[in-house]
Amino acid sequence: MSVDQAVWLLLITAIVLANIPWILSNRIFIFIKMPQKSVVVNLLEWLLYFILTGIFAYLLEQKSMGHVQEQDWEFYAVTFFMFMIFAFPGFIYRYNLKKFLKTKNN
Repeated sequence: MSVDQAVWLLLITAIVLANIPWILSNRIFIFIKMPQKSVVVNLLEWLLYFILTGIFAYLLEQKSMGHVQEQDWEFYAVTFFMFMIFAFPGFIYRYNLKKFLKTKNN
């Protein structure tokens, strides 16, 4: 796998994983069904997906480049906020658009 392919794969994976907790409002980790999730559960699930994406990025970098570059705290802060920006469409859908669509249909 080339580095370009690894980057695109990582970006698509990060965007999908960042939005899963917000879009699937009655499931935890895609498989576990719940009647309703709270904001805290959504945030914890989102944080776990962030960590999972970081592990996936580490493994992709190791496989595509052969080594992993050491990073300082700034890198992790930027990736955290990037993951937060990736989750914005799902968050808006869950807490704003979904309620608007329900009231519009009624």
